[in-house]
Amino acid sequence: MNVPLLDLKPQTKFFREKILTALTEVIDSTQYILGPVVQEFEQSVANYCGVDHGIGVSSGTDALLISLMALDIGPGDLVLTTPYTFFATMGSIMRVGARPVFVDIKPDSMNIDPQLVAMALEKDRQGDSKIKAIIPVHLFGQCADMSEMMTIANKYNIYVIEDAAQAIGSACPVAEKGETIWKKAGSMGDVGCFSFFPSKNLGGIGDGGMVTTNDEKLAERLRSFRNHGAKPKYYHSFIGGNFRLDPVQAAVLAVKLPYLNDWHKKRQENRNTYDKLFLEAGLTEAAIDLPSAVFASKPEAATKNHHIYNQYVIKTEKRDELRAFLLDNNVGCEVYYPLCLHQQECLRPYGYNKQSLPVAEKAAKQSLALPIYPELVYEQQQYVVAMISKFIQAG
Repeated sequence: MNVPLLDLKPQTKFFREKILTALTEVIDSTQYILGPVVQEFEQSVANYCGVDHGIGVSSGTDALLISLMALDIGPGDLVLTTPYTFFATMGSIMRVGARPVFVDIKPDSMNIDPQLVAMALEKDRQGDSKIKAIIPVHLFGQCADMSEMMTIANKYNIYVIEDAAQAIGSACPVAEKGETIWKKAGSMGDVGCFSFFPSKNLGGIGDGGMVTTNDEKLAERLRSFRNHGAKPKYYHSFIGGNFRLDPVQAAVLAVKLPYLNDWHKKRQENRNTYDKLFLEAGLTEAAIDLPSAVFASKPEAATKNHHIYNQYVIKTEKRDELRAFLLDNNVGCEVYYPLCLHQQECLRPYGYNKQSLPVAEKAAKQSLALPIYPELVYEQQQYVVAMISKFIQAG
């Protein structure tokens, strides 16, 4: 049996005619830069996320970059973030001339640890107070602890840029004005940053991204920055860039958006199936650790998190051996991420490699993503678990 990590062909087949129709309409309109297709999609995403404004941009990376630029974060500033995420989170900070401050992650969710964030900010305030923002990453489709994060951010008066690249539609409870309110990713911080890379739960046919915010002035500033800082045309108050979302991508994504919650539900069902199959196979925590699944499967999950499973990640000390075994047996799997950000070669001149972040470093050595996409069938999941069980029994 062949079980790919991700198979976009069934989804593409289902949407083929609708997508071709949408693309034909864009072609016939001759409005190939921004325009009504982008505007309508921006509003749809804003409505979905529960915010006032959506600003379509060219990629998830550019969503982070333009957010930092619009918030005037640059040389001399520091930005708190996680060491265990995709390179773009850190790369965007470096590109504006700021520097990242890494704090370790929680072992269960693998998201940034709020207690360590608070400690880093307290230490910063005893010095030159250079930390201007925090970028919590909602890793693998699971929100960071945003209730605690927003409390900390408000205490220290710093910006919060949500890296929700993998998490459109995920949600968590946040304390506001004495009550607990469930809020979606991208609606809690000053801005939320999304990616529409093809592998995401809502993926285009190329690169695309979105910035969300409830701040009208900031939204206008972001729209200006994505178009070389121009407002009106040819008049530039800022130095921005060419970060516009292509109407071709907006048209495709608009076709898919109404189906997104159904896909989330299917991914969650696939998570439940894995839980059941692992239990039946006798794969206990001693043999294999399921941090993402365990965190979302506890009885109090209804008050903890709404996980959309962009990735389903297990952890094992024999990760590399298991990965090789699964690939040899036609099971797609991937390592997200084999090297923490503070260990990357490009940061060596700045001395980050001397930092010890043991929880993140352990995750980088042990984590492995398994297939979880909506079209995955029961027999495929049975095969995945059977192969993992065979590997573990072989010792």
